[in-house]
Amino acid sequence: MPKQKTRKSIAKRIKVTSKGKLLRRHQLSGGHLKRKKSKGALNRQKKTFQVANAEGKKYAKLIGI
Repeated sequence: MPKQKTRKSIAKRIKVTSKGKLLRRHQLSGGHLKRKKSKGALNRQKKTFQVANAEGKKYAKLIGI
């Protein structure tokens, strides 16, 4: 049976910590339409956060952890 390939699109977006937690950025921190959003909202979106357990299992499988 062949090896499972790593999903590169997900691997680029998710960081794995030394303890095995998965971290990702918020969706809003991208490029355009920032004028409408408050400064506080933009600052909150810059921080990374831990992926929920249900999503984490799915992402870990796709990354190959």
